[in-house]
Amino acid sequence: MSTHAPEASANFTTLHGTHTSVVLEVRPGEAPLWRYWGPRLPDNCVPLAPLRDGRAIPPSSMEFDQPLTVAPTFGVGWYMQSALLAHRSGQQFAQQFTHCEVETLLTGKRIAIHLTDSVAQLRLTLHMALDAHDVLQLSSTLANDGPDVLDVHWLTAGTVPLPGNAQAVRSYTGQWANEFQLQVDSLSRSTWQRENRRGRTSHDSFPGAVVTTPGSTEHVGTVYGAHLAWSGNHRQAIEWLHDGQYQWQMGEWLAPGEVRLGAGERLQTPTLFASCSVQGLNGLAANFHASVRSRLPWPGGRMRPRPVHLNTWEAVYFDHRTDDIRALAEAAASVGVERFVLDDGWFQGRHSDRAALGDWWPDPAKYPDGLQPLARHVNQLGMEFGLWVEPEMVNPDSQLFLTHPDWALQLESRPLLTMRNQLVLDVARPEVADYLFAKLHALLSNVPIAYLKWDMNRDLTTAGDALGRPAYRRFVHALYALVDRVRAAHPQLEIESCASGGARLDMGVLAHTHRVWTSDCNDALSRVAIQRGALQFLPPEILGAHIGPAPAHTTGRSQSLNFRAGVALSGHLGIEADVRHMSDEDRMALGRWVGMYKQLRNRLHTGQVWLGEVGDGVVWQAHGDAGASEILLLVYRTTPTTHRNTPPLRLPMLRPAAHYTIERLDPTPPEWTSSPLNDAALAAGAQAALPPTAHGAWLAAVGLPLPRMYAESALIYRLRFIPQ
Repeated sequence: MSTHAPEASANFTTLHGTHTSVVLEVRPGEAPLWRYWGPRLPDNCVPLAPLRDGRAIPPSSMEFDQPLTVAPTFGVGWYMQSALLAHRSGQQFAQQFTHCEVETLLTGKRIAIHLTDSVAQLRLTLHMALDAHDVLQLSSTLANDGPDVLDVHWLTAGTVPLPGNAQAVRSYTGQWANEFQLQVDSLSRSTWQRENRRGRTSHDSFPGAVVTTPGSTEHVGTVYGAHLAWSGNHRQAIEWLHDGQYQWQMGEWLAPGEVRLGAGERLQTPTLFASCSVQGLNGLAANFHASVRSRLPWPGGRMRPRPVHLNTWEAVYFDHRTDDIRALAEAAASVGVERFVLDDGWFQGRHSDRAALGDWWPDPAKYPDGLQPLARHVNQLGMEFGLWVEPEMVNPDSQLFLTHPDWALQLESRPLLTMRNQLVLDVARPEVADYLFAKLHALLSNVPIAYLKWDMNRDLTTAGDALGRPAYRRFVHALYALVDRVRAAHPQLEIESCASGGARLDMGVLAHTHRVWTSDCNDALSRVAIQRGALQFLPPEILGAHIGPAPAHTTGRSQSLNFRAGVALSGHLGIEADVRHMSDEDRMALGRWVGMYKQLRNRLHTGQVWLGEVGDGVVWQAHGDAGASEILLLVYRTTPTTHRNTPPLRLPMLRPAAHYTIERLDPTPPEWTSSPLNDAALAAGAQAALPPTAHGAWLAAVGLPLPRMYAESALIYRLRFIPQ
């Protein structure tokens, strides 16, 4: 961090990342002014002058200039979105900071901005850091220094500026089994806003977005992205300002009366992760991936190769028969599965989704000797044993609810609204958290469980606690605490965050877990878009991607095994099908894909990911190291071709002066039509389908020739740099 003082009344505080910079103008009696966030500035670059020195007061305006600050406030001349909305019984509804102190932490990589409003009797501390991956972290802490209650309606995690040439916002909507559907909206003088009130991250309003500028693409141009690390209600807004710039705010959406700070109490926001890239959408994704990877809480502090899963859900559903489950485990082991996960249906009285949630002990009719014999059998087959749980939920038809009906979130005189025949437990109550921990701890202590698939299959409604207060944010914090308590007692345990698929997929829950279930949809064609959307923010190794059955459970569509496996290959690979009933040919093919995944996962799950489009229904993604010395290229045709000849695939990340070998890896059958390259492949094997070497500049400028492909098919290539 550097500080410069052209005049006594203003200092400039600068944070430099690898490719980005932040510049604030600091004055002692107000919140710092935002001067810059964007591509890297030289170390000695400072603003020409304090901001107000270069801005005239326009007609019919306040006589004191009010630029964008890091914490704009309501009621004292700032008419746009404010960082804080609060009051004391209808009084002190306007805030204005009267003192500012900037504290430098961690050798200039992190600052704390301490703001005081002596009139409203509150303090706001803004934490700001720019990490080595060009990800800006912002969070806010509000303290009530007054003698009475401060009602808080809104507190942003952070306010960041966007340039005047910000053009469009890319956000993600969707629903169950169809998450991460891209929505692109043009930015204008109208406010762009998204809110979520479902109590969990949600399928339909992901807590993040990307802002593009003119000329930006997947590979080039300046783009901005932000993601709120929070697993509950949230709000984000982008608003045009009267100097032609924009402000972007993101934080928790608070229910009426949810935050009432007593004297001396504090409110801490989630962390907002924001990043700028001059290398387009792929550069932004690389920033987020690196930042997430640096924070994941792996057992032992380091990720091990991601083991191949088989999850039993779409193989047996609730029909658990010991002999069938053991046979399924044996079939899984025969194709190379490394972790066998027993899904829903194993616990007391669980024969459908109508009963038993909350009664977390093995059903004696299905598992008369408990889960230990099955887990031992799985271990003897060379696989880890995993288990599905949904601790936050309770069925009205359960022993737990019959004993403790008051433990469910509810509102007096309001009906209990069920979803998937279940209610939500008030996990913030100590006795509820203790009960859940005791049941999970007993399972984990008595059975060799290496992995929990932790599910959450409904939104929050009538979410009142025992006193009738809104319980949304306390629920999320209590969930985090319960997960951490379980992990502290069982430090080698890995936990997946699942919520009807991707309804709790965010950087907040990933501070406590190790994997997310990207979607309940295993239809490979749907998964192409879902996984590409998730990859904008999260790295592939934590995105559960399973080879499902044909037809798909959620869509009824059927695709070839090669397409299903090719789409699942890049994530954390699993199988969600009954391997017992596959043909010998399909089982052998599945084993080959599993073997390929094991050979390639170290490259797939490290380094950078690039996404691109060829056009004509062909999209691609590439995985490689930072120097692009080895690239794994996955090509997907999603629709039938409308071209006689497939357009070539350009790879702009390759070294222009280098030569590369090109190797075809997938076991896809020959394509529709013959060509010299295909004829060579038929004669000499798939790896001869392309010339042995190609020039990096040619592949970047002209592209890799692609064969004619069926709709819903996949190709896998490996490109290796040839040292000269």
